[in-house]
Amino acid sequence: MNKEYFKIAGGTVYDPANGIDGQVRDIWIAGGKVVEPPTDPEVKPARVLDATGLVVMPGGVDMHCHIVGPKVNTARKMCPEQKRRDEPVRRTRLTHSGSMGSVPSTFATGYKYAGLGYTTAFDAAIPPLSARHAHEEFEDTPCIDKGFYVLMGNNHYVMRSIQQGEPEKVKAFIGWLLGSAKGYAAKLVNPGGVEVWKSHPSGNVETVDSPVDFFGVTPRQIIRSVAQAVDELGLPHPVHIHANNLGLPGNWTTTLETMKVLEGHRGHLTHIQFHSYGGGDQDEESFSSKVVPLAEYVNDRTNLTVDVGQVVFGQTTSMTGDGPLGYYLSKVYKTKWFSSDTELEAGCGIAPIEYKNTSLIHAWQWAIGLEWYLLVEDPWRVVMSTDHPNGGSFLAYPQIIRLLMDRTYRQDMLKTVPSKVREQSVLRELDREYSLSEIAIITRAGPARILGLKHKGHLGPGADADITVYTPHENLETMFELPRCVIKAGRIIVEQGEIREDTSGKTLHVAPEYDRGIEPDIQKWFEESYSIQWRNYPVEDAYVHDREVIATR
Repeated sequence: MNKEYFKIAGGTVYDPANGIDGQVRDIWIAGGKVVEPPTDPEVKPARVLDATGLVVMPGGVDMHCHIVGPKVNTARKMCPEQKRRDEPVRRTRLTHSGSMGSVPSTFATGYKYAGLGYTTAFDAAIPPLSARHAHEEFEDTPCIDKGFYVLMGNNHYVMRSIQQGEPEKVKAFIGWLLGSAKGYAAKLVNPGGVEVWKSHPSGNVETVDSPVDFFGVTPRQIIRSVAQAVDELGLPHPVHIHANNLGLPGNWTTTLETMKVLEGHRGHLTHIQFHSYGGGDQDEESFSSKVVPLAEYVNDRTNLTVDVGQVVFGQTTSMTGDGPLGYYLSKVYKTKWFSSDTELEAGCGIAPIEYKNTSLIHAWQWAIGLEWYLLVEDPWRVVMSTDHPNGGSFLAYPQIIRLLMDRTYRQDMLKTVPSKVREQSVLRELDREYSLSEIAIITRAGPARILGLKHKGHLGPGADADITVYTPHENLETMFELPRCVIKAGRIIVEQGEIREDTSGKTLHVAPEYDRGIEPDIQKWFEESYSIQWRNYPVEDAYVHDREVIATR
């Protein structure tokens, strides 16, 4: 059968996964995949995109954001003033309309990600009981491939099995849970702490060795047991950890202990900026950065990866599966607040927030994120994120890229924050500037590799033909905020910020093998405990349209 080829000709290609660093070359596409150039010189492409003088990279991969599910849907309603203020995405012949604000609508989210050159995004925190809701919103999120991580750090069956010393049940349950929810990875949020909060609304766990009421387990045991199960199941992505004590002064010691718990197992620590604070609860002036010792630990251990959770100044919405954190923020900022308890599984907290460059704490948070990017020596092990929308919108990625690539701009920004941060942050002495190849790693190749997505984040034969073409510009923020064109599965979907094709994208999930002999025990517990019946809990294959199952080892 004759192939119809699409050729991107003469672009300056940055494909670090294949060792290509600014080389001029052609890229051939057929059937939605990157392919080897045809050997027959008589074969001509059906379409040629002249990329002479343009920069060509794989499509962006956002491995940690919050874009679907009941929590996000609630947050969309929380700040109607933002919806009224911000310019909406207008309906066109090809597109639906969508509202903006710090938590855009489903349609706006897909279009805006594609407009930035991102072609894949993963929601970071879905309770399995809410999986159907998340998949339904994925159906309404155009242009990008997507998946989600399943919350299990406060799941009653997981904690009960750990307490009873039954690791095989933990492993089987995680395998069953991911397959049932059509999820991608195991997510721990404040392991054990959310459950303590449900029993004591003013409480939380204080360390990785604090006991969880009624279960007789500790965060250390939860982290270790789930990390072991994830590795034994051969999941493509390691356990994804939102550590205890997020956002609290002095939490860096908890973060370091969490890293030590992972010795011998893979682990990804997410929005690491929010977990890197020195200081004490009652003394704002003592708040400080502890990135240096944490980054040194990460640099010495190849089992660990991080994404940053960069704070950007401006209004946003905090939303998290960490219920006690939501309550804490509502008290600090004296703002409206929403909390939810997902039965036997998880919780969440939502509160509006505004980061100000005049605030000592907020300025430290901004600086701490940049310190992480610049102090992790291997760019393959640090990933760009704002923990959208918690640290700020994903639309801020071009600004963050400029901060990393342009030291002068970074130093100018540093001059706008309180003097204590200017004087004490190591930013003042960090001369490192990211290269285009390193930007391609932290926004594309690195997250794809950490996620175990062998067909994404690169431009070698067999890769998804998800490609972004940029026009070079002396202002790097301008360059990255408006790609020349974006190609998804071999089709041009965006040109100069205009949607040319409203595609749906695929849903990525895993279906790990596990000991099905444990299912009767899971079912018995289910029928005794849940308000939903066992047979109605799993999401059927047919319910998820255009899905792709990612292989486990």
